[in-house]
Amino acid sequence: MCPGVKAAWPICLGYIPIGLAFGVLAQKAGMSWGQIALMSSIVFAGSSQFIAVSMLANGATGWAIITTTFFVNLRHLLMSSSLALKLQNAHRGKLSVFAYGVTDESFAINTTRFLSGEWDLNRALVVNHTANACWIVSTVAGGFFGHLIPAHSFGIDYALIAMFICLLVFQLTRRLAVLTAMIAGILSVALALIIPGNAYIVIASVLAATLGVAIGRRLNSMKRRPDGSGEDHA
Repeated sequence: MCPGVKAAWPICLGYIPIGLAFGVLAQKAGMSWGQIALMSSIVFAGSSQFIAVSMLANGATGWAIITTTFFVNLRHLLMSSSLALKLQNAHRGKLSVFAYGVTDESFAINTTRFLSGEWDLNRALVVNHTANACWIVSTVAGGFFGHLIPAHSFGIDYALIAMFICLLVFQLTRRLAVLTAMIAGILSVALALIIPGNAYIVIASVLAATLGVAIGRRLNSMKRRPDGSGEDHA
């Protein structure tokens, strides 16, 4: 088996159920299987696609959907920057194709392989686009057969919430992350009571992340003070 395909199969195992769930939700929201295929091919970002479909179903504006998905996908800048250090001499055309397929899962797999020293761009491309093909097929299958599944069955409408809860739990590895998550939750509830639409989600996320960074810098600054006097010593 091709090393890239062999490395990608665990990703595919995870993509199949989530892709099917997304396809069903998109079909219930009024999208055709062709539109689902186009969205999965162009966007290829599970969390953003779930968010977009949910917001579309609830009548959100285009501005709100674009802004929300933009902030959700900002992490791709960090992942791409990290991978760029390992691909400095690669052909720009290949890099463009590679960048299109970067996801959380493919980033983790490729980063691990690159660190082992036995990986290259061609194998990484196979990982990205094997996962991509699996995602597209799964979402289209969910959309094509979605009409056979009754609405709200199997907890499919809870798939997005469950996925983000899992992502959140795995991020809570430090006290600062827990504090930031609590701030985001409190701000979301408070802003939802005074701001119409879905903009409160973006605002709460940005404010919580900013406060988290500020608190983190403050704590690091305090740790660097040898005598706690508030003055740094050369």
